[in-house]
Amino acid sequence: MSRSGALWPLILLGLLLGGPAPARILWSDPDARTVHYTGEGVDILGGAVKRTSTNNDALFFKFHVDPLSDQGAEPYFAGFQLFEGDEERLGVGNGLEAWGYSAYMAAETGPSNAVNSGEFNFKSAHPEPANKGVFRPYELVLQGVERTIVFKVQYVPGGADVVTVWLNPNLGSGASENNQPEALTTKFKAQATFDQIRLRHGKGVKGDGGNGWIFSDMAIATAFDDFVVVHFWQTWWFNTLVAAAVLLAVGATVRIVEKRKFQQRLQRVEQQSALERERSRIAQDLHDDLGSSLTRISLLSELVRADKDHPAQVELHAGKLSQSASQTVRALEEIVWAVRPGSDTLQSLVDYITHFAGEIFEGSPARCRLDVPDELPARTLPPDVRHNIFLIVKETLTNTLKHASATEVHLQIKLTPQSLNLSITDNGRGFDLTAATADGKRNGLDNMHRRAQAVGGKLILTSTPGAGTRVELAVAFPG
Repeated sequence: MSRSGALWPLILLGLLLGGPAPARILWSDPDARTVHYTGEGVDILGGAVKRTSTNNDALFFKFHVDPLSDQGAEPYFAGFQLFEGDEERLGVGNGLEAWGYSAYMAAETGPSNAVNSGEFNFKSAHPEPANKGVFRPYELVLQGVERTIVFKVQYVPGGADVVTVWLNPNLGSGASENNQPEALTTKFKAQATFDQIRLRHGKGVKGDGGNGWIFSDMAIATAFDDFVVVHFWQTWWFNTLVAAAVLLAVGATVRIVEKRKFQQRLQRVEQQSALERERSRIAQDLHDDLGSSLTRISLLSELVRADKDHPAQVELHAGKLSQSASQTVRALEEIVWAVRPGSDTLQSLVDYITHFAGEIFEGSPARCRLDVPDELPARTLPPDVRHNIFLIVKETLTNTLKHASATEVHLQIKLTPQSLNLSITDNGRGFDLTAATADGKRNGLDNMHRRAQAVGGKLILTSTPGAGTRVELAVAFPG
């Protein structure tokens, strides 16, 4: 693993461990509890938290309600209520006579609570309509409409405590007690010391009380922020990871684009280099083959002119002149074939080899037998590959015609999915490879081996005096 790759797990761990400190939740009970006709209720806190009249700090309380009882069961009461021993303290939920979300056992009565002292209606973002354009400053409890209530108690030693209630507050990312809307915020005073919490429900004299309330997601904390729900995709470390991932993606994209550009430039350079090599080869062929042939034709023409008074010499020179002209035409034909755009296929190479073999042995005592596939795959061959393969075949067939004294030559072409395999076998006189090297006749063989190596091929030559010669060439297809 690279050094930068090894650092990434440490960076991620640092991001995860370096976030905000865990929420200071003093007590929580996430389970749903259905309360119905509880009477005085039972403690669910178990002594986890308490506050007395000597405390001067603040606590935050939260619970979620799913009312099974609503205004159709009024009058009834339901609440999340603080107790100190068996003494009732502040209750939050629905006062007996309030009919809406409200506090009871408060130290003061709300401006819209004239019936029962100590009840205080909560402000709501969904106030009840009274008349057209007129709304009551509270929200009725409706069955099936769930609400979350958060309230804060600022304890005042020896006096009434200050209570702030938020009905269905914003608890999303970035929320705080200071940015809650005024329409959700209710303030009053109450006695809120406690060492117990009881969930209560009961009916009034004239009401049936309904089916109760379901309380859930209850908690006590030291700050409003402890109740704020921050999804992982809203956290700073997640945003940091996303930003890092985006930067990495951008960097990787740029790298890929640059790599492709570099590969394209490299490919163009390689193509240009191949083109230059092909041009150099064509120029060399023109110089070596056509140049020497034309020079010979020119010299023979001068000899014909000089010996015009000697018919026998003129006839001899004319025969050589005709032979040189034929060789020049063949060399020119080879060059044209090599550079013609339509010649860059396997089919073109095989067709030209068979054409050359038939032409060179035409009129000779040797019979050339061809064994080639009926169908050839559509494969493209680079010019240098085609040219070198053909020159190996040409050198072999020419040497066979000139030196082997063979009566039969067998040219065979076989294909595999990966390679082209050629073999040329004759029944001629053969020769001793060791003796050929000693006599200095090795140049042609060396040229054939070099050409085979240039195209990544393998050339095997076997020959025995009196038993003929066999040349085998195997070339892997490019790509």
